[in-house]
Amino acid sequence: MSKQHISIVIPARNEAAHLEMLVGELRRRHPDAEILLISDGSTDRTAEVAIASGATRVIEHPYAIGNGGAIKTGARQATGEIIVFMDADGQHKPADVAPLIERLCEGFDMVVGARSAGSQASLGRLAANTLYNRLASWVTGHPVLDLTSGFRAVRASRFRQFLYLLPNGFSYPTTATMAFFRAGYSVAYLPIEALRREGKSHVKPLRDGIRFLLIIFKIGTLYSPLKVFVPAAVFFFALGLIRYIYTYLYNGTFTNMSVLLFITGALVFLLGLISEQIANLMYARTDIDSP
Repeated sequence: MSKQHISIVIPARNEAAHLEMLVGELRRRHPDAEILLISDGSTDRTAEVAIASGATRVIEHPYAIGNGGAIKTGARQATGEIIVFMDADGQHKPADVAPLIERLCEGFDMVVGARSAGSQASLGRLAANTLYNRLASWVTGHPVLDLTSGFRAVRASRFRQFLYLLPNGFSYPTTATMAFFRAGYSVAYLPIEALRREGKSHVKPLRDGIRFLLIIFKIGTLYSPLKVFVPAAVFFFALGLIRYIYTYLYNGTFTNMSVLLFITGALVFLLGLISEQIANLMYARTDIDSP
């Protein structure tokens, strides 16, 4: 186990029923760790139970900001060189915290607990996560085994560089993973078995699924814009070429539609070039902040 100071950040909203066992077990296994519980507008006994169970501190949001907002609060307040993020709903096992940290201490900047197929809440969730993982792997050029897992250990100084990018909702794991890859930081995965969530989930599958997909494209364009814009430009250019060949062979004409498709392809490619430069400027801050 590393001698570095460890902070464990747990975002929670009305999770009083699950915290006694989770926080108590974390305290027993990691007596020296700082355990921060971020109560995101809870209206039950979340804060009281967390303190009674062994949490070092409870930070309360006056109203529900969102899971990502709670993560950002925890990252700002944590004093450890290493931060472990985990859910409060009983899905993540306290026993997996130590292997996660040990893997990080092998020289990685972030280690993500990658859930097995059997750990997914439903077949729909499994299919969606598989799609996200493959898309993210293509964009980054690295294997992404679990893009949306919230169970992860990070080097605090690295993670704080990207707080300005993280959304306040449930998609912070997606953004954090893509940002780490974009900045050239090392990311590893540790296979875990996630338990079934206890209680009602705050995730709305349709709304948050669409939001996840939009954020993947958003981060994809931030990570490597030309990987998104060039295929689109080639698509429009190819359509224009096919249209031109067809109309020339059958009518001997060069139609306005062909011109429009050629111009669209060129504009999309130029937008990609501009986006690439914007992405480079955005991540220039990462180089300045690097220790």
